[in-house]
Amino acid sequence: MGRFVAVRLFHGVVVVFLAVTAVFFMLRLSGDPALLYVPIDTSPEEIEAVRERMGLNDPLVVQYAQFITDAAKGDFGDSTRQQRPATEVVLERLPATLELGVAALLIAMVVGIPLGVFAALHHGSFWDRIASLIAVLGQALPNFWLGLLLILAFSVSLNWLPTGGRGGLQQLIMPAIALSAASMARYARLSRSIMLDVLHQDYIRTAHAKGLNPTRIITIHAFKNASISIVTITGLEVGRLLGGAVVVENVFAWPGLGRVTVQALENRDFAIVTFAVVLFAVLFTMANLLADLAYGWFNPQVRYR
Repeated sequence: MGRFVAVRLFHGVVVVFLAVTAVFFMLRLSGDPALLYVPIDTSPEEIEAVRERMGLNDPLVVQYAQFITDAAKGDFGDSTRQQRPATEVVLERLPATLELGVAALLIAMVVGIPLGVFAALHHGSFWDRIASLIAVLGQALPNFWLGLLLILAFSVSLNWLPTGGRGGLQQLIMPAIALSAASMARYARLSRSIMLDVLHQDYIRTAHAKGLNPTRIITIHAFKNASISIVTITGLEVGRLLGGAVVVENVFAWPGLGRVTVQALENRDFAIVTFAVVLFAVLFTMANLLADLAYGWFNPQVRYR
């Protein structure tokens, strides 16, 4: 088990390192970085002074080494708009994104998994078709469009919920639903597919032949084996939710990582963008690492391979 964990940790470190490297070179490919930190009407002399102060006159290898060294220390530069460290600005928004992401993941699992299991148990019936239709719609609707529909329905027409912002449960409901829709659909479709396969296994037939309680067969025997694959995709779903949060947070004015990243792009505040991208990579890597470890715990054969 120790070697299994060590290999997964090493893979995670490599992914984060590649993300940091990609941010560095993408920033250079987008043009002269000095021009990103000065007003448009800045004189050439002032631009040259900025370039010298930022070390942009050094060879690219030297700049890259300095960037990696600073990043390892947690220094990604200062926000040009807020005049304070980019890490401080971004980390202030992290709790809001985690709150929204966790709420969306819980909704997706609590609704999607039982929906898929229910469809599998009623395979070929009217309820199976309804569940499949709900899953298809959830995956087909763009989250920003679903968010706008929710605002029109529950804020504008019914006046039940606020249109945006962060505060109590009322502000969380609509963005969490909009963000969770696609993940809920994927959980439902995967749960249905896996349960259909598991329910036709020989050990399930044997359990029925022995006269075991049907509920116990489904929850203890069938779903336990089906949950291995569900655990596997959870790490991927976290990444998708983080990506979707960038759009949903802007629709609902949710003050999270996605919203501050878009605002930083509009304001040419690339220190914030750099650290936000790296933080997204770290969160995604950690989620997949936990999913790998959970999968190894559910299926011990993986650890020995």
